[in-house]
Amino acid sequence: MTAQDWLSSVTFAAQIEGGVNANPARPGNGVNYGQLIGDRANQAQLNQLTVTMARAVDTAASGYDFGFVLRALYGSDARYYNLGGLTDRAISSRYQFILPQAHVDAHLPWLTRRGLDVQAGVLGSPMGIETLDPATRPFYSLAYTTEFATPFEHIGAMFQLHLNKHFDILFGVDTGNQTSFGGGDNNDAAAGYFGFTGTGLAGGKLAVTYLGRVGPENAVRLLGVRANGAQRFWNDLDVTYQLSSNMTLTGELNVMHDEGLRADTYGFVSFLSYHLTPTLTLNYRGEIFRDNTGLVVTSFLSDTAYMRALFGKSAATQSAPVTTYGALTLGATWRPETGHGVKLFEIRPEIRFDRSLNGTTPFNDLRNVGQFTFGADMVLGF
Repeated sequence: MTAQDWLSSVTFAAQIEGGVNANPARPGNGVNYGQLIGDRANQAQLNQLTVTMARAVDTAASGYDFGFVLRALYGSDARYYNLGGLTDRAISSRYQFILPQAHVDAHLPWLTRRGLDVQAGVLGSPMGIETLDPATRPFYSLAYTTEFATPFEHIGAMFQLHLNKHFDILFGVDTGNQTSFGGGDNNDAAAGYFGFTGTGLAGGKLAVTYLGRVGPENAVRLLGVRANGAQRFWNDLDVTYQLSSNMTLTGELNVMHDEGLRADTYGFVSFLSYHLTPTLTLNYRGEIFRDNTGLVVTSFLSDTAYMRALFGKSAATQSAPVTTYGALTLGATWRPETGHGVKLFEIRPEIRFDRSLNGTTPFNDLRNVGQFTFGADMVLGF
């Protein structure tokens, strides 16, 4: 491939998402408890405005191939996906700026016939079903498992070794969840991933991914030097099965243990998507999530509280006692064909009911056992 051919394969894209998450209980603190995306009750907001420049790597190439992804994001979602030492102090208001992806990519014909893929730089976490990009997930809101038991952002490197046409080995190393180097790190130790993925199984209907992660994630400011050795163990198993040409079932099982906080969480999320028409999809999500100390599921009451808490600083937060959470979300995705340079247009209404299954009152400013929210967002991509 010539340099001109390589440059001609560089792409540019933009995407905008705005939404609202209505709560008829009108919580006094204005926050939908247990939700990060769409956390502000009854307030419309610009969630994301993203601009992306990328050159995709051919992961099936027989030789070398190189590329990159550079993505900038501005909006309310950035408050929870900052990287310490990089963007966490750039803006302190509701709408913040981040670089959710800024990495170089390579396909290397090494070790096996199918080769090794590498990504290095600023990376989104590969763990879990739901991602930051709204175009890749079925709902506006996120599951407890996604928000509180999977990492969000890293600086490091991820590797994918292709064993054969069905199975890959996954591994990586990074500075920690949403941390960088020096003053941008909350402790002095690295963390890393290990796991595998299987695709095209059961006649092409089944896909399985397991990712484990281990490393210190707590702040020295909070735990002292013990934070450098107190490990957090994350385990996430995802299984997707194509029930029919228009119906897909997905399950996610997640277990997390934190030595520093002496905390455990257990979560199971099920998803079902049914393509009713070529432009309309109906979606279901059901979840049970156990926070056995009350230290994990948290609402962040100010625009900088999340990152302050990550670094062990004083922060305006609200937590509940030990709680087993149940959540049911029903929604739809409408994606009409638009043309005229519009690559994506979708509207996603949803209704969600959260409830404490053990009698605590975590919702609506710690007043209620349950919480109804009615959310909707619109995504426009170019």
